[in-house]
Amino acid sequence: MKWARRLDGRGVADAATAVVLALLVGYAIVDPPGRSSWWPAWSAWPVAVVVSFPIVLRRRRPRAMLGLACAAGVLVTVTGAVAAGAIWVSFVPTVLVLYAVASTTSVVWSLAGLSACLFAAVTAVLIFYARVFPGLAPAGPPSELPQAWPIEIGVAGVLLAAGWGVGTAVRWKRDTTARLVRHLAEAAVADERRRIARELHDVIGHSMSLIAVKATVANHVADAHPQEARAALAVIEQTSRSTLTEIHRVLGLLRSDGDLQQAHLPVPGTADLPELAAHARSAGVEVDLTVREEAEIPPAVALSVYRIVQQALTNVVTHAAPTRCSVTVDIDDREAVIEVIDDGPRHGRPPRAGHGGHGLIGMRERVKMYGGTFSAGHRPEGGFRVSAHLPYDPNGTVT
Repeated sequence: MKWARRLDGRGVADAATAVVLALLVGYAIVDPPGRSSWWPAWSAWPVAVVVSFPIVLRRRRPRAMLGLACAAGVLVTVTGAVAAGAIWVSFVPTVLVLYAVASTTSVVWSLAGLSACLFAAVTAVLIFYARVFPGLAPAGPPSELPQAWPIEIGVAGVLLAAGWGVGTAVRWKRDTTARLVRHLAEAAVADERRRIARELHDVIGHSMSLIAVKATVANHVADAHPQEARAALAVIEQTSRSTLTEIHRVLGLLRSDGDLQQAHLPVPGTADLPELAAHARSAGVEVDLTVREEAEIPPAVALSVYRIVQQALTNVVTHAAPTRCSVTVDIDDREAVIEVIDDGPRHGRPPRAGHGGHGLIGMRERVKMYGGTFSAGHRPEGGFRVSAHLPYDPNGTVT
């Protein structure tokens, strides 16, 4: 059972490759292109099995199998078990194991393996031609392959270098792909963090601005007008509860691992814009809200529209209240257009510089996600204007 579990598709492929190479090595020894080995003919097949066996385990023990394959090739060469003109065939299994080493280990280690195998192969061939070859019986003419040590060394060297080069290229491609995947994963995490931070900024910024305004009102009128103070506290209570619900929904994204299990908590959309306007009115802003929705927009686009209007009204409450503000939202089947204009602070209070700060950055980023346009700035006649165009297709993706 243990062996059956380990026998996967790649293991079967390696075993099949080992069998094919064993047949090739055995055939080269039995029917050599040059002078025959002095070993008995039946020994060709045990020798072929010993030389080819490391291929079977090359994925599980690449370094150990490289040493075994190289040692087997050297041993059968210096002992004369191979045939002149086909010594390089005995090092083909070493080439395949060297490929596995180069594709799974560092360049330094694989280079060391390549150098050791080249040195061992060159030494073995030179020993064969110096000591074994002269004692072999001459082959009948003509010889199928040249019987010369430079050719044997050249073929073996080219094969070993090719195996190392292909393996190194495969390892480099794998590493590059892994780095790219990690980079994309890190970028996705960073984008998700920015998105959640933007959501929390919009939720908390809007609510805390409203709470601060109403708390100031309650503090000033607590003694003289207790009814107004209680009304302000009621707004603070309602806003606090809704803010906690929103924060719970946003933070739920961190715990859901991509599965929106918090579906029972609705995502804000264009239908919630009147509630935003009501909150702003309770903070002293006369809001004139106009929503023209000619087509149903995807939830993601509706959420962006809601957040942009929310942040724009938050800026008005924070920097210009009490004042008058108009909010216009035009939606068709291709684009959502948002315009928020305020008249500036009343009673001669000068407008604050920067009107929005990080809020403007968040709105601009939301619009950028859809490839739209965003503008914000002071009006010559006074007040501030925010304009956003969000193009989309019916599926909610960027056009």
